[in-house]
Amino acid sequence: MSAEVAVRAAVIAALRADAALMALVNGLYDGEPVRAAAPFGFVGECLGSDWGGKDVEGRELRLTIGLVVADETPGRLAGMIARVDPAIVAAGAEQGWRIVSARLLRSRVARSGAQGWRGVVDYRIRAVREAA
Repeated sequence: MSAEVAVRAAVIAALRADAALMALVNGLYDGEPVRAAAPFGFVGECLGSDWGGKDVEGRELRLTIGLVVADETPGRLAGMIARVDPAIVAAGAEQGWRIVSARLLRSRVARSGAQGWRGVVDYRIRAVREAA
């Protein structure tokens, strides 16, 4: 299985396992949902590139996580965004790939039309293939 799919699955599982985050959203989706009631979260785009060493097969991934609220102000997003980092750090191995580092690259909060606010966080995740 590709690192992109495996790491994505591990991150989704870790986010869904965070009871505090799940108490703040109606759902967490693999990809941005077409129809969902805010507040919700989603794991978006995942870009991969080669990373590793002589004896280690690795991938460097850029993973986007989005959070949406239907509020007049973005205040509620702060608590939701704060839950993402601990969940990603807690993500374990999945389908032969293990996350060895996760680093926040950037985050942004912006008005999402008449539907409220959107917070987006981008991570650089490095993963290695585990020996079979």
